Amino acid sequence: MRVIREADQSYVPASHEDPSNPGVWKRVLAERDELLDGRVQMINWARLPQGASFRAHYHEDMEEVFVMLRGQATMEVDGESVELAEGDTIFVAPREVHAMRNTIDDDVHYVVIGISLGQGGKTIVVGDD
Repeated sequence: MRVIREADQSYVPASHEDPSNPGVWKRVLAERDELLDGRVQMINWARLPQGASFRAHYHEDMEEVFVMLRGQATMEVDGESVELAEGDTIFVAPREVHAMRNTIDDDVHYVVIGISLGQGGKTIVVGDD
């Protein structure tokens, strides 16, 4: 697991902009060498309702990148708990067991991007028989 806090990231001009007068600024969340060498399998906008959580699971050959858009949640990754807020990003590596719980009185919204090695790996729900 790798967490990037919004407060720790500064904005820089986008590479296609004039650095002295940029039209758009970016925060670099990850560069190519920091991502799984695979293919994008999915990009989802997700909503986790008030008081809800998703089941603990892992992916055999997929890294997931969660970008928090609205709200706060607790993510458990391989037994380690991390609090996530708007603007935070968390990278969950293949085979890391993870679950998320909404900790606020409103829905949590996030984008999740799956990067797969394309080896036919499955999603395994932990605790299901």
